[in-house]
Amino acid sequence: MLTWVMYDIPKDKTRNKVAKFCEEAGIYRVQYSVFLGDLNNAQRKELRTRIEDLLDPDKDSVYIFPMCE
Repeated sequence: MLTWVMYDIPKDKTRNKVAKFCEEAGIYRVQYSVFLGDLNNAQRKELRTRIEDLLDPDKDSVYIFPMCE
């Protein structure tokens, strides 16, 4: 399923890791903090789990939106 990943993360180290996770998941960057690609449910869940483990909920925002075709 087509999936958007968007984030606002002030810390460089965390932001770079999130971008790396997105690239490893096989989705591509469409803007500096926006990625788009085709992920199945398991891949999306794994990406969400990896990203959430890094985040500071008081400062970081990450949105993962699946879209039906």
